[in-house]
Amino acid sequence: MKIANILATTTLAVGLLTSAVTEACTNFLFTKGATKDGSTMITYAADSHTLYGELYYRAAADHKPGEMMMLIDWDTQTPLFEIPQPTHTYSVVGNMNEYQLAIGETTYGGRDECNNGSVKGIDYGSLIYVTLQRAKNAREAIATIAHLMADYGYSSSGESFSICDPNEVWIMELIGKRAEPVKADVAKKMKYKYTDGAVWVARRIPDGYVCGHANQARITQFPLEGKKFNKAKGKGLHSVISSAHLDYINEPEVECVYSADVITYARACGWFDGKDEQFSFSDTYCPLTFSGIRACDARVYAMFNRVNGDMKKYEKYAMGDATAERMPLWIKPDHKIDVREAMQLMRDHYEGTAMDMTNDLGAGPFKCPYRWRPMAFKIDGETYIHERATSTQQTGFSFVAQCRSWLPAKVGGILWFGVDDTYSTVYCPMYCGITEIPLCFRQGNGDMLTYSETAAFWLFNRVANFAYSRYCDMIVDLQKVQDKLETGYIADVKKFDNRAKEIEGSALTTLLNDFSNRQAEKMMSEWNALDKYLLVKYIDGNIKKEKGGQFERTETGNAASPHMPHYRKAWQRMIVEDHGEVIRQK
Repeated sequence: MKIANILATTTLAVGLLTSAVTEACTNFLFTKGATKDGSTMITYAADSHTLYGELYYRAAADHKPGEMMMLIDWDTQTPLFEIPQPTHTYSVVGNMNEYQLAIGETTYGGRDECNNGSVKGIDYGSLIYVTLQRAKNAREAIATIAHLMADYGYSSSGESFSICDPNEVWIMELIGKRAEPVKADVAKKMKYKYTDGAVWVARRIPDGYVCGHANQARITQFPLEGKKFNKAKGKGLHSVISSAHLDYINEPEVECVYSADVITYARACGWFDGKDEQFSFSDTYCPLTFSGIRACDARVYAMFNRVNGDMKKYEKYAMGDATAERMPLWIKPDHKIDVREAMQLMRDHYEGTAMDMTNDLGAGPFKCPYRWRPMAFKIDGETYIHERATSTQQTGFSFVAQCRSWLPAKVGGILWFGVDDTYSTVYCPMYCGITEIPLCFRQGNGDMLTYSETAAFWLFNRVANFAYSRYCDMIVDLQKVQDKLETGYIADVKKFDNRAKEIEGSALTTLLNDFSNRQAEKMMSEWNALDKYLLVKYIDGNIKKEKGGQFERTETGNAASPHMPHYRKAWQRMIVEDHGEVIRQK
C-alpha cells in the first residue's frame, strides 16, 4: 500500500511524522531451491488503516471484440478510464490466478520529481489485477506490466512487485516519469526522446535464494544483458518499450530485463552521469534515507536474520546507518524453508534484535509489541521513533502464495490467506482453482465502517484488539489455536492434494470449493470459541484458574479466586519514578 513518498524525505522527523507512513506493506520471496518441497512462495501483508480485509475474486471470461473494462484505482476506488479486453481473461483468487501466477507489492514512493502532479495512467493496483487476468507466468506478467504502462501511462508512485509462478520468482521495480528532462544537451546527444510512462527493471531471484522488499527500492546495480543479447540474438533488451512483443523475455538465459530508457532518462534529468554499468536503480530513483532504512529495509533484515545466522553484520545498517554495509538484494538461507515457516516469518516484531518491540517500556506492562500511530514524536526538541515491524495492527489482509509445479495448476496453487495482524491471524488454504469465496472472506460482507458477525476481518480484529490489552498472557492462548489450525491445514492439504490431482473439470472445481470453504468455516468456529474463552479467562484484568482443561470452581460451584499477577518490574519502577512520592506507603 501507499507510503506517501516517505522515502523521498530527507529527515526522519518529516518522514515518520507523516500519517501515511503507516500505510505500508511487506513482501518476502522464496525460490524453489530455498524451500523444502520445491515450491515457490511469495508473501504479502497489505497494510493500511483504511483497507478492509477480504478475498477478491474475478471469474474467467470470454470477451467480444471491442469489449472494454473500466480501470478502478485500487486505493481510492475512483474510476480511471476504459481499456480493451483481450479475447479471454483468467480467473483470479486474491492475488493468484488459475495458472499459479501470484503478484504482491510494496510502495516505496521514490523521487519527488517522479511523483509531482497527477497524470492519466494505470495505477499500481490495476497493474496487478489486470495482469493476473492476462498472464500465465512470471515472464508474461513482466511483459504485460511493461506494455500496460507503455500503452496507458502510469499514475502511481514508485513500486516494488513480487512475481512468482511454479518455477521462477522475480522482483520488479518501477517509477513514473513525471519529471521533464532538464539536460537538453545530454538528451540530444543521446538522441533520447522523452515519452510518458515509467522506467523499470526486473530481476529473477537465483534459485536457492530468498529476497524481500518493504517500501524501499531494493535493486541497485543490475547486469546490462541487452548488449550481450543484441549481439547474440539480433534483438536487444534495451528496446523493450518500443518493441511490439517481448519475445526475448522467454529465453531461459535472460534473468534481468529493464525498460529502454531506465538509464537514459536518469541522465536526461541530471540524476546520473556515470558509466552504464555503475547505474543503480535504487540509488537513483529512491535514494536511501534514515526512514527508508529503519522503517522499511529493517523488515527485510528481520527476515534475513531469521533464516541465515550471518546477518547480524547488517544490524547497524538496519537501524538506519546509511554508511554501514548495505544488505544484498537476496541471500542464501542456511536451511530449507517450508510453508509453515514462511507464515511464521510474517510474524515478527524484531524479536532477538536491538529493535525488539517487546522489551522497552513502550510495550506497556504486558509486553505488547504494538505502538499506536503516529510513529514519531518529539520530546524536549529531540525526535524519537516507534519501530515499524512486519507484524502491525493495521494489516487489511496478508497471504503466503505457494506455487507447486508437480501438481495440476488449479490444485498446485494455494493462497494461504489471512486477515488483520499477521501475528494473530490464521492462514487458511484457498486453492487457486476455487470459484466460490467463503462467506467470511467474501467481498461485500461488511466493510471498514460496517460490522459483520460473519466476516473474518471483524472477528480477528475483535480477538486481536482484546489480546493487545494483556498481550504476553493472551498471545500464548491465541497461538495454541493458531498452531492447531495451521498445522492441521497443512496436513489436510497434503491428503487432499493426492485426491484432487486425479480429478478434472467441474468435479474438481466442486471439490476445491468444498475443501476451501470447509477450512474457512472451521477457522471461524475455532476463532469464535477462542474469542469467548479469552473474554471469560481475562475479564477485568484477572486470569481465571484452569484445571484439566476447564475453568476451576470452588466446592460450591463458584469461580475460583483468579490469578492477579503484578505488572512487570520495569513498569512498576516507571510508576514509582513518575508518582512514587504520592503512592509510597508511609
